[in-house]
Amino acid sequence: MADDTKLLNEENESGEVEMTFLEHLEELRWRIIYSLIGILIGTIIAWVFIDFIIDGILLLPARQSHIKLQNLRPFGQLFLYFQVAIIVGLIFSFPNVVYQFWKFIAPALKENEKKYITSIVIFTTFCFLAGVVFAYFVMLPLTLKFAAEFGSEAIENNFAIDEYFSIILSVIIGAGLVFELPMLSFFLTKIGILNPGIMRRYRRHAIVAILILAAILTPGTDPVSQIILAVP
Repeated sequence: MADDTKLLNEENESGEVEMTFLEHLEELRWRIIYSLIGILIGTIIAWVFIDFIIDGILLLPARQSHIKLQNLRPFGQLFLYFQVAIIVGLIFSFPNVVYQFWKFIAPALKENEKKYITSIVIFTTFCFLAGVVFAYFVMLPLTLKFAAEFGSEAIENNFAIDEYFSIILSVIIGAGLVFELPMLSFFLTKIGILNPGIMRRYRRHAIVAILILAAILTPGTDPVSQIILAVP
């Protein structure tokens, strides 16, 4: 009986109660639930403003690049609106998702490290949004211009609406994730996996990996957007 009690609530040297494996799973479950609730709320907010998001933001690069869009599927626009609302809801709720992640790993942090969680969430969100802004104002105009003007003048480049939004959303989310690399480096450094010596030693390997990652995250075979995404 004493052993069971010891397994359920062990105290470390600082007097804090250590969580058991099942308690960690329970904590993870609630953090996932809180994240999903945030995504749901973000999706509802996105749906309220869906017309402005579609017409005023996501279709603007197509108009500026003089690209003609067409829907080729029955109810294609309806499904597209739902898809955009969910993805934009995920972007809206990104700070909450990051916060839930850091709260989950908080018990493993030292007391002097826990006080930086708020700052980390703010900086992580800033990096992601910086990537989104960079993709929208820098990458997308160049990518769409390349796609619209490439090829023979005898062939009219009309884009299917689902393919267009696939390009838009993948470039935006891909750039947002790439701009999280400073936070990833910070996290790997804190847990002892990375240090300046390792980064200097594997610099050439990192460049190759970055180019491969940029090629995966950017749609199609457009070398312009791949290089633009790889540089940051």
